[in-house]
This record gives sequence, structure tokens and C-alpha cells, in this order.
Amino acid sequence: MLDTANQLQQVQQKEYGDQFEATGDLKKKWENADAEYIRFVKVARIALKSDHALYQKLDLDGPRKRTLSGWLAQAKQFYINALADPIVLEKMAAYGMTQAKFEAGKTLLEETETANAAQEKEKGEAQQATLERDKAIDKLEDWLSDFIAIARIALEEKPQLLEKLGIVEPS
Repeated sequence: MLDTANQLQQVQQKEYGDQFEATGDLKKKWENADAEYIRFVKVARIALKSDHALYQKLDLDGPRKRTLSGWLAQAKQFYINALADPIVLEKMAAYGMTQAKFEAGKTLLEETETANAAQEKEKGEAQQATLERDKAIDKLEDWLSDFIAIARIALEEKPQLLEKLGIVEPS
């Protein structure tokens, strides 16, 4: 039981390490994708300022979402609608924002989505490893509690043997 608990502790630590690595990867990808997206939004707000329909279509009004899920939805709407609209591409190209650059920005968004999915997977695995470890430790603690109680009864007349087992009786 002790070996199992120790092994599950090691697995749990590994899984949390994997989760932290995936979280770092997600953070880096999101920062890169957001920097590119914000650059596009700033230019689009200038290039499309006189076209309210396109402004709405690309969700250029208001602040950018700060949660990952909100940001992903907002950025996805922007890239998908921009790439599907030749007028947007034409107006943005006048400012150096070519279709290829839009495609590259959309790729950064997709990489962020993939990193998010990987991070969520690792988070779930880390939580499951913690549950399994805790269950094994609870089982070990239950067994140890019974063992100590029986040892105290069996060695009632020999307290020095209890001490050898690491069970110190209060004075």
C-alpha cells in the first residue's frame, strides 16, 4: 500500500508538472495571438470606420474580451468574417494587412485553441491523479490506524517494542 501511495504521489507530481507546462505554453501562444489580433483590430477600426455593417460584422465596437473563452469567440468572429469578405480584405490590404497575414493571424488563434484544449486535458489528468493518490493514502491511513491500535493492544506490556515501531505512548 505504501509503494502504491508513493507511486501515485509521483504520478500526481508528474501530471501537475505537465499541467504547468501546458499552461505556460497556452499563455505564450495566447499572448502572441492576442498581440497580432490587436494589431489587426486597430487597423480595421481605421480602415473600416465609415462602414458600420463591417464594423459590426467584425465586432470592432467596444473593448476586447479578457477571458480566454470570450477572447477566442471574439477573435474567431473577426478572422472568419474578415477572411470571408472581399471588401474587408481589399480595404485592409490598403494598410498592408494582406490575406496571407489574416491567415497567419487565424493560425495563431487556432494554435491557441489547441493549446487551450491540451491545457484542459492536462488539468483533468492532474485532478484525476490527485483523486487516485488521495484514495490510496486514505486506504493506507485506515490500515495504519488499525495496525497501531492492534499493536498497542498486543504490546501493552512492552512499550519499548512500540517505540521500535515508531509508536510513542504519551506519558
